[in-house]
Amino acid sequence: MLTQRQQKILTLIEATSRVRVDDLADRFATSPQTIRKDLQVLSALHHVVRFHGGATLVGDSAYSTPAERETEAVAAKRAIGAAVAARLPQRGAMFLNAGTTTLRAARMLAAAHNLRVIVDNVDVAAELRSFQGLEVIVPGGPVRPGDGAILGGEAVDYIRQFRPDHAVIGAAAVSEDGVLLDYDMAEVQVCRAMIAHARHVILAVDGSKFSRNAPVCFGTLSDVHTLVTDASAPAWVAPLCSSCGVELVIAPS
Repeated sequence: MLTQRQQKILTLIEATSRVRVDDLADRFATSPQTIRKDLQVLSALHHVVRFHGGATLVGDSAYSTPAERETEAVAAKRAIGAAVAARLPQRGAMFLNAGTTTLRAARMLAAAHNLRVIVDNVDVAAELRSFQGLEVIVPGGPVRPGDGAILGGEAVDYIRQFRPDHAVIGAAAVSEDGVLLDYDMAEVQVCRAMIAHARHVILAVDGSKFSRNAPVCFGTLSDVHTLVTDASAPAWVAPLCSSCGVELVIAPS
C-alpha cells in the first residue's frame, strides 16, 4: 500500500509525465533521499520508470500510426529534416531508420548523386525510389502491416553486411539519462544493427521526444555522434550531449 506522500507523487507524475527528485523534496518539505525511496517503491510496483534525478511514467505499449505522427510537430520536423540533409553526402551510402522525422531528411535528398540508401521500411523505399540520384535498398524479412517496417533476424543480418558513412535514426523517446527508447522489440533490432555498423550516427528527434517514455531500450546517447533537434528541447539536453561527447545541432525554426 502506498503512503499518502507516495500517492500524491504518483498523481503528480500522472499529471506531468515526469518529475525531478529535488523539486519533489522542496514540494513535500523532505529530503532527496526520502523522495528517492518513494520513487523506488513506485518503480518496484511498475508505476514509474526512474532516471538519474527523477522519474517518469511507464511507457504505454500503444503507439500512434505514421499518419497521426505526420501531423505532429510538423514545422520542427521539417527544420530538423533540412538540418540533417545538409549534413549528409550527395554520394556514398547511408542507413535510414524510417520514421516521420528521418523521412523529412530523406525527402530532401532528391538532388543527390550516386547515393545508396539502405532503408528498413518498404513504404519509405517506395517513396524514395523515384529520386533518380538514389539507389534504394531494402533488407529481406517480414513486413509489418500498417507501417511497412521490415523486421526480423534476416533484416538484421543483411544490414550487417554494410559499413556506410552515415546512419540517420529516430527514437520514440529519449530519457534524461540518455537512454534511447522505442516501442517494438523486433523493430529496434534493425536500428541497433544500423548504429553498430555506421561510421557516423545522426539521431533526429523533435523536442517532444524528451518528455515522453517508451518501454524498449535500443541504445544510449553515447552511441550517437550527432543529435539534431529543435529549440523546444529541454535545457538538460545540451549538458547531457556535452557529457556524452555528442555534437548538438539545434535546427532553426
